[in-house]
Amino acid sequence: MNTQSKNDDIIYSLHRQMLRIRVLEETLASRYAEWKMRCPMHLCIGQEAIAVGVAAALDKSDVFFSNHRSHGHYLAKGGDMRSLVAELYGKRTGCAGGRGGSMHLIDIDNGFLGSTPIVGGTVPLAVGHAWAAKLNAQNSVTVVFFGDGCFEEGVLHESMNFASLHKLPVLFVCENNGYSVYTSLKERQPDRAIMEIARAHGLTGWSGNGNSVQSVYHITCKAEQLARKGAGPQFLELFTHRWREHCGPEDDDNLEYREEGELQYWMGQDPIKETLALLMDDQGLDSNQLDLMLKEIEEEVADAFMFAEQSAAPGAETLENGVYKAIDD
Repeated sequence: MNTQSKNDDIIYSLHRQMLRIRVLEETLASRYAEWKMRCPMHLCIGQEAIAVGVAAALDKSDVFFSNHRSHGHYLAKGGDMRSLVAELYGKRTGCAGGRGGSMHLIDIDNGFLGSTPIVGGTVPLAVGHAWAAKLNAQNSVTVVFFGDGCFEEGVLHESMNFASLHKLPVLFVCENNGYSVYTSLKERQPDRAIMEIARAHGLTGWSGNGNSVQSVYHITCKAEQLARKGAGPQFLELFTHRWREHCGPEDDDNLEYREEGELQYWMGQDPIKETLALLMDDQGLDSNQLDLMLKEIEEEVADAFMFAEQSAAPGAETLENGVYKAIDD
């Protein structure tokens, strides 16, 4: 395969994966009011490029740790859509047995080692995993996703310090969408780049457009190669914006916590539109091919919801699953 053909294939794959996440989450938003999904839900609509671009640059053997806004990370890493939707419905076929909901996804077989609603909760877990990989001479990279709000958590700085000290193969991926719930970054942080603070901890720092999946992919390729070769932890600050409310399926621009026109600006930077233009203009895909792609994705999403609806709820016999107790002497 020549270089151009390989590049074309990558763009097609990146576009399809982002569209897949977008269609699922828009369907989740439209069906949330049915009251069949009773868990809190943090959607990543508008931010799909980061999860997809990072995942595309890594190997199957590499692992992800995520946060409360985890659907995109889970799917990009290879998580099963049926298991995801079933988890949101609280069914036994869900990836966490129907007991975790949106913020507790896991797929060990695909290297998605978990998400948690505790801000910064998975950061030390990711560093611990990277340390174990290094001690065991495994040629793998660990990735942990978090938002700019997590940068105010002490555990992140402690973890970066430890990772730097031991030159661990870990990527700290900061999805900087400019807000911690309703409070903007400029109201929480001095006027300096987050990435520069990471560099002060001894990490290699990268910064880029989180709404350009190609940019994310190329930055991650460089960063993961350095981490894998023993150059130590890497910090990626990727700028993006969520389109929906912090928690829930609705639009919330009426709350006026954003600057006027800010949401509209970012919606104009839609990462899916960027790859769509490349597919149509550079690769010559026609509307029939794109319609077929969308139809296939919509069928997958519909199948996932049907699977979730038809699955059984966890039974009483599962009450002690995952619960541990001390062994008596």
